[in-house]
Amino acid sequence: MAVLALPGVPPFELGIPSRVFGSAQDPEGRSLYEVVVCTADAAPVPSDAGFMIQPAAGPEALAEADTVIVPPTHAMPELGRGGPLPPEVTDAIAGIRPGTRLVSICSGSYVLAAAGLLDGRPATTHWNLTPEFRRAYPKVKVDEEVLFVDDGDVLTSAGVAAGVDLCLHLIRRDHGAATANRAARMCVVPPWRDGGQAQYVDRPIPDPTVAGTTATRAWALEHLGEPLSLAQLAGHARMSLRSFTRRFRDEVGMTPVQWLTAQRLELAKQLLETTDLPIDLVAHRAGFGSANSLRAHMRTTLGVSPAVYRRAFGARDLAGPPSP
Repeated sequence: MAVLALPGVPPFELGIPSRVFGSAQDPEGRSLYEVVVCTADAAPVPSDAGFMIQPAAGPEALAEADTVIVPPTHAMPELGRGGPLPPEVTDAIAGIRPGTRLVSICSGSYVLAAAGLLDGRPATTHWNLTPEFRRAYPKVKVDEEVLFVDDGDVLTSAGVAAGVDLCLHLIRRDHGAATANRAARMCVVPPWRDGGQAQYVDRPIPDPTVAGTTATRAWALEHLGEPLSLAQLAGHARMSLRSFTRRFRDEVGMTPVQWLTAQRLELAKQLLETTDLPIDLVAHRAGFGSANSLRAHMRTTLGVSPAVYRRAFGARDLAGPPSP
């Protein structure tokens, strides 16, 4: 992986790929990624924090990489007007091999858009930048409501911490949920936030006399295999359906049904990866009710069936008869 550091790069976002992908290891502790920081001309670049960044490589790293990651830059205001990239950046991007996976974090999407790499494709960026982004790059199908967009070989994320979510998503896509969860634990971050979650969720400090949904979410996670209705969740929280749904969305950024489905899908993926349980039993334990329901959800969300997912990410050392 090559991380392209451009002038005005924020150090936090620049460090996300090295920190997250550097924490991805196989069960034997071997690193799964090689991450190299480079610049467009091999020269040092100023960060937006008042110090210079000395790169480990130049543009040749982009030509050799399987994945190129572009963090944001705060030193190219012309991109916000649809202006051209500096010649050295244009030349460096032109050297990227066809088929290379492209990833942007926050306003790094401006760089990909200015290079014409997002034309006609879905993408996102920081929610506060989307009006400007739409004006500058009308050919891009920008969505300011999501944390990240996975369009196959081109992936874009929203601001700051959403870059962590996208990197964990890539690890999960490449090596499965168990590996991504281990990396998340090493980085002390939540292991999973779906890309479709809202970017900006207003979370004012609640009145101490007003109940929240945290306890109910914890309870639901312990009962995913059971048929949980919205009425049951609201009843557990001791709220009306309307109040519970509104507060849940304020706190989580999605509806209770969307959240519950996402948690069940995550549990099913972990069971497929770490056990040899039959698909029917995986579906039952994850709360989908039937294998057909699990298949439909996995095909819609991941584009693969449970069997295909297990072949790709299942443990290779599972042996013996199916688990009871």
